[in-house]
Amino acid sequence: MVRAAEHRDQKPTTHPPSDNPLTRKLLHFAPLSNSDRQHLDHLAAREERFPANVDIIGEGMVPRSVFLLKEGMAMRYRNMPDGGRQIMTFLIPGDLCDMHVFLLKEMDHSIGTITPVRVAPIPREGIMGLFGSRPRISAALWWSSLQEEAMLRERIVSLGRRDARGRVAYLLCELMWRHAAVGLTDGNVFRLPLTQTELGDTLGLTPVHVNRVLKEFRQRDLISMEHRMMNLLDIEGLKVLAGFNKDYLHLSSTPTEVTRYFDVLEEGQRSDARPTNE
Repeated sequence: MVRAAEHRDQKPTTHPPSDNPLTRKLLHFAPLSNSDRQHLDHLAAREERFPANVDIIGEGMVPRSVFLLKEGMAMRYRNMPDGGRQIMTFLIPGDLCDMHVFLLKEMDHSIGTITPVRVAPIPREGIMGLFGSRPRISAALWWSSLQEEAMLRERIVSLGRRDARGRVAYLLCELMWRHAAVGLTDGNVFRLPLTQTELGDTLGLTPVHVNRVLKEFRQRDLISMEHRMMNLLDIEGLKVLAGFNKDYLHLSSTPTEVTRYFDVLEEGQRSDARPTNE
């Protein structure tokens, strides 16, 4: 018979902040039990380090692991035939360097480092095993993927319809909220180790144009930056410039009906596991 203590461990409770950035991120999408958190810590235990300005995995390579970014900043990008580069998104601690990478025969883009990084390589079996045995983690990863898709849609809107000021303001707001979600902000201050070239390669602007917009933002007391620490002094003003609404990041608490679904599902799993008396 399953002991009562084991029953209690399956239900999500109030926990202290986790050292694992993936756990901190996924808690925005689904309530995780203590057992779930321990399992995520186990998956992220092994580490590899990469210096700045190198590829973790390059376009055309065969992916064999999912990489969890634990420290630093990386980017997902494509090199263009004319020597240019398009950065699709930035990766911060808690991000997976593509959970669906195993579906690809080879990478159709590259993932490169911006700063020195620490990553945890998670083998295919570790990810695939979650979907059958860890429903809360599986659902949280699913919602995390929906967030990534929403960010890409927002990037398309930005490139197609926002002017230069709106593009820069939108990206600063998004990065601030993403850093806040994994506990890497102090108020509206977060680390931004990006060059104006990297910002331009993301937003379809020249470095000169990016510099002009940032200078205007500083003059209008919208932002300040010192030692690569970005301070959004007037985030409401930036949101107006960008037409920004953070709802697309899906960072609100888990709906009550979803929490109830997990409770019912796990109760059913426990009932199936109990021995029957014949």
